[in-house]
Amino acid sequence: MTAIGEMVEQPSSLIMILISLIMMYLGVIKRFEPLLLIPISFGILLANFPTELASSGMAVVPATDENGILGKTLLEISKEFGIMNMLYYALIKSGLLPPLIFLGVGALTDFGPLLRNLRLAFFGAAAQIGIFSVLIAAVSMGYTLQEAAALGIIGGADGPTAIYTAITLADHLLGPIAIAAYSYMALVPIIIPFVVKITMTKKELLINMKEQDKKYPPKHEIKNMRMLKILFPIFLGILIFILVPSSIPLVGMLLFGNLIKEIGSDTKRLFNAATDTIMNTATIFLGLLIGATMTADTFLQKDTLLIVLGGFLAFCISIAGGIFAVKIYNLFSKKKINPLIGATGLSAVPMASRVANEIATKHDPSNHLLQYAMSSNISGVIGSAVAAGVLISFLS
Repeated sequence: MTAIGEMVEQPSSLIMILISLIMMYLGVIKRFEPLLLIPISFGILLANFPTELASSGMAVVPATDENGILGKTLLEISKEFGIMNMLYYALIKSGLLPPLIFLGVGALTDFGPLLRNLRLAFFGAAAQIGIFSVLIAAVSMGYTLQEAAALGIIGGADGPTAIYTAITLADHLLGPIAIAAYSYMALVPIIIPFVVKITMTKKELLINMKEQDKKYPPKHEIKNMRMLKILFPIFLGILIFILVPSSIPLVGMLLFGNLIKEIGSDTKRLFNAATDTIMNTATIFLGLLIGATMTADTFLQKDTLLIVLGGFLAFCISIAGGIFAVKIYNLFSKKKINPLIGATGLSAVPMASRVANEIATKHDPSNHLLQYAMSSNISGVIGSAVAAGVLISFLS
């Protein structure tokens, strides 16, 4: 009646349960993005108990002919493989949840810092170098272009984008890609300081952005910020949809969420739904279902571990790429920029900006650069989604 015998026969499941508990510890005790890590870690826990429990639908079954899940309706999947599999194929494999999360992210995003400091947006683009660096490396290691692109997108530090790209280009790698993307997003407070320590000098860390603004004040002042905030998602959406139409599911929902936020009281109910009911529900299901894909059979494999390692390299390269882009800019400009702003060019918003601000104030308590960092950080969100759209256009 108990699961003890099965756990003894399948010791690899104990390793996955240990991984789950470690991730839960990071989420609960260390508070590393608990909204992400706690659902994912509990999903891993549910999926890695013995076969009797797994067969009742707590572990996600891969879509292959061997297991007979291909071609079945959602009702048939629910009856034969359990409710978790039904939810996975309805919400994840259909590509529904990533755009819904982008809707909530857009509604929670303020484009004001980006509009006030447009030149800083270019560092968000520079930080996408991690995507293409890992793509090239993965191809050289024998992965197909589609698989390499799905791996490289982890460097954008955007979980929904990574999931959407994997679903489209290499759905058999969805589990490890999603775990790598969300795990490293949660570990941004560790990864950014690590890269900053080996790439930046003390002098660069002390560059005070407010003092630079006093020395070199902006030439143009925005007179009607509210109207600009309303027009920005509309015109940016039109531009991106013309140039990269395959990015519409992600970028479109991001910009729509932002639009209903900026309109104000007339769309307050839509804003509340996007940021509360929809966002929270999508986050719960996304975390649990992604965790449920990570069984011992799928995770404890050489290719999966290489994906996790490649995701770490992609993160580090993206952060370093943004930092060195700022360093190059400072060589040719009188008005200096703190390279920490370049480190936030990856999409982990607003985590990356908070971490950069904490590093800056640690070295100089008056050096608050959160608003400046958000400019690069927000552009990184848009940049990673556009990069995903470009890859999907060429490779799908």
